[in-house]
Amino acid sequence: MTVHLFGAVSSPSCANFALKQTAEDNEGKADSSALNTIRHNFYVDDCVKSVPDENQAISLVQNLKKICATGGFKLTKWTSNSRSVLASLPVEEKAKEVKNIDLEKDELPVERALGMRWDVESDTFFFDITPKQQPVSRRGILSVLNSVYDPLGFLSPVMLTGKLIQQELCKINCGWDGEIPPALASKWSEWQKDLHGISDFRIERCYKPVDFDVTDPQLHHFCDASESGYGTVSYIRFTSGSKPPHISLVMGKARVAPLKVVTIPRMELTAAVLAARIDNMLRKELGLQISDSFFWTDSTSVLKYILSDTQRFKTFVANRVSVIRDLTQKSQWRHIKTDLNPADNASRGMRADAFLKERCWLNGPDFLAKCEADWPKLSTQPLVLSDSDSEVKKTVVAFATTVHEDPLTRFIESFSSWDKLIRSTAWLLKFKGTLRHLIQLKKAGTSHSASVKSECVGQAAI
Repeated sequence: MTVHLFGAVSSPSCANFALKQTAEDNEGKADSSALNTIRHNFYVDDCVKSVPDENQAISLVQNLKKICATGGFKLTKWTSNSRSVLASLPVEEKAKEVKNIDLEKDELPVERALGMRWDVESDTFFFDITPKQQPVSRRGILSVLNSVYDPLGFLSPVMLTGKLIQQELCKINCGWDGEIPPALASKWSEWQKDLHGISDFRIERCYKPVDFDVTDPQLHHFCDASESGYGTVSYIRFTSGSKPPHISLVMGKARVAPLKVVTIPRMELTAAVLAARIDNMLRKELGLQISDSFFWTDSTSVLKYILSDTQRFKTFVANRVSVIRDLTQKSQWRHIKTDLNPADNASRGMRADAFLKERCWLNGPDFLAKCEADWPKLSTQPLVLSDSDSEVKKTVVAFATTVHEDPLTRFIESFSSWDKLIRSTAWLLKFKGTLRHLIQLKKAGTSHSASVKSECVGQAAI
């Protein structure tokens, strides 16, 4: 086959395999950075890649076009936040929005990058939220919630508030198209009005400033839980010589609490597991040499569970502590006060207007911009888990005793009547006498032993 059907179930897999095979076929013949871009920066038919300078970007574009052409792939619809890169491209290969603009005067347009709204001129991500009018029902609310595309969780605190309304409808067993209670309908109406204000939210696409030579990138994960939900937020911290550290939001995550009531310490531990898994994922996907990861929680119970090496926990805690210990080191976990923890917003939810004013969520807590010596520290008291904690398995001490029962008493209690006891005792005494008589005959060597033995066996079988 020289072509493949468009729209077949297998088509995406075949196309992706062919693209990766093109990179393998050019191994050792083409630029390694371009080959790595094909392997790791393509999603279906889209490629998103960031490079340090314009000359490197222009070179990368040319190399990608040459390599992909060997496999029958023609790369088009290019766009960039660099006017020099756009100027180096033929007009027919540019994206439709940038084909006819004046690169010296006109502003660069708004594009989509893997579903995210990207303002190319300011190089920022933003959200253009215009949900369709939906009926005020459980089905309509779910439709509006799913219409907000936020894969990196930048809007997690705001979205949690809407999810909590949906959860309330689940608790009261409201039908998918049934009328919802007036109180929840009012909350939903207010939340939708707030949602329009999110259009003012902007976040830098690039994690680090221009001309910032990174020497020590770190990941900092904050986790928290409440009765409403639990969540995490992750930041990347760059240092560069004598310059102040630079902090950027990488990812947020907020989830509603399960319908089944769970204790706050267990919820906090679940949030810690989520933070550990996100760290594992980000280390693979960021493509950076992360020097270290730090995990911050305001729950001393979670720290006690993680740091304990002696106690045995109940199944729920034991399983989650095992995951945390597999993915992280005990020394990576730190304590932070609740009022400094940005993940508190993800676990409780926020109104949109308060979210836009909250800079801690976007920039991280202030102490991250300071040296490590100024970071929060736990009190000098050791984190020792008490044996009275409800999650610690209680030690059960068992004592075994042996009761020596009188054999005669046991024999007597085996019969239900006095008559049966007398008869059985008589047979046993007769049997005993017969055995003694056999022994005497055997010693005397008489020939009557065989017949007597037969009689004895017959008596015993009665």
